[in-house]
Amino acid sequence: MKLARILNENASRRLGRLLFLAVAFVLLATVIHPPPAQPPAGPADTRLDFVPVALDEQDPRRRRVGELVFLRGWALSSPEPRFGAISAMHVENGQVMARSDTGTIFRFALPRASGAVPLRIEPLPRTAGRAKSSHDTEAMLLAGGQAWIALERRNGVVRFRHADWREESAAQPALMRSWRGNSGPEGMARLLDGRFLIFSEGRDHGPFSPVVLFAGDPALPDTPAVALHYRRLPGFRVTDAAVMPDGRLLILNRRFSLLDGASARLVVAETGRLGADAIIEGREIAELRAPLAVDNMEALSVVREGGRTIVRIASDDNFMGAQRTLLLEFAWPAA
Repeated sequence: MKLARILNENASRRLGRLLFLAVAFVLLATVIHPPPAQPPAGPADTRLDFVPVALDEQDPRRRRVGELVFLRGWALSSPEPRFGAISAMHVENGQVMARSDTGTIFRFALPRASGAVPLRIEPLPRTAGRAKSSHDTEAMLLAGGQAWIALERRNGVVRFRHADWREESAAQPALMRSWRGNSGPEGMARLLDGRFLIFSEGRDHGPFSPVVLFAGDPALPDTPAVALHYRRLPGFRVTDAAVMPDGRLLILNRRFSLLDGASARLVVAETGRLGADAIIEGREIAELRAPLAVDNMEALSVVREGGRTIVRIASDDNFMGAQRTLLLEFAWPAA
């Protein structure tokens, strides 16, 4: 009987490990290869529900992570099935414009407590510059009444008029054409002098990821561009980037492992000496990992508010019930 019990316990443990690995494998595959896009639909007005989350649920009073001070955070949801999979975000004057990797635009006001706020959903027009592939929009940038969208699988850039999402220009830059399908443009930033940086999620040579520096608008086919390199954090991939008010670059990096789950790191890099073949190297300022609030962090927004640099990051839930759409807000006093 004792031997039988031991055998049963060993079998149960093996089964438990197999189930854990199976679930972890599915989650990892989901992060790398998201599920198919939902059927296209027209604009809709609905609601966005939000529940406050602590930085550390085991220690709700905790406010610091690295150099960042946690201000507030929420878990977002909506009865509208198109909501989710946030891959890029722009926050200004208390208003959020986020975009899913399926090409859907979300507009809502920043939450301030538990409850709900109005949510506007708009599909990004399928225009001449946009690929027909489902998961093709991973990076977005807004400036001066215009919006730039990077197409991941097509490795192109489209510029829209922000007011009505009318396409103005599109290009497939030569230096981005060799980027592999699911490792295309993942982050886009506009430097203070008007130049653009576009980061690939994939590998370049050794510990580097490819980056392209554009002398101006990347959606214009004749814009001069040069290749750069980003020194990857071991095990991490770039998911977004933003230029801070002082001109430095803030880069969001994501990692997922079977043993540790999701984690994210923010690094800051100087931009003063960027040129052909330059290497962008970041200094880590914060890491989000369990038990801190973290998921598949993909969207980054940085703005100056009330004399402080405010950093907001959001997660892509891949339309999976096991994941969450988190929106976390931090102050960076050191900046």
